[in-house]
Amino acid sequence: MAIGNFGARNHQAPLAEMNVVPLVDVMLVLLVIFIVTTPLLTHAVKIDLPKASSSANVTKPEHIEFGIRENGELFWAGEAVTLEQLPARFAAAAAVQPQPELHIRADRDVRYEKVARVMSLAAKAGLVRIGFVTDPSVTQ
Repeated sequence: MAIGNFGARNHQAPLAEMNVVPLVDVMLVLLVIFIVTTPLLTHAVKIDLPKASSSANVTKPEHIEFGIRENGELFWAGEAVTLEQLPARFAAAAAVQPQPELHIRADRDVRYEKVARVMSLAAKAGLVRIGFVTDPSVTQ
């Protein structure tokens, strides 16, 4: 603390220091409050829940294995198809409930244009779950 003299001769400029003591007091009070209340937040009530022996009934939708070779050949579940047959097949598959997933397997050197065309036809027909199947064991 600064102690000043009220005499006229020794008139000094005002003291421009910030008093941090109240700030430290408030912070210490908050710290103590948090230290006291933290163990109360982790308190849990122990309950013995009943055990159930049933398993979850998970129904996975069927999937369509679709293959594209580098030369442009298309395969629907191993059966060769043409590009003109796809809209009708995709529409029939989209009408089934639950809707099947389309798994696309394409050769490494297939042009993206061919894959994008198949994906576009499937999306236009209403198939919303489209995925790509890769071989994780093959590395370049």
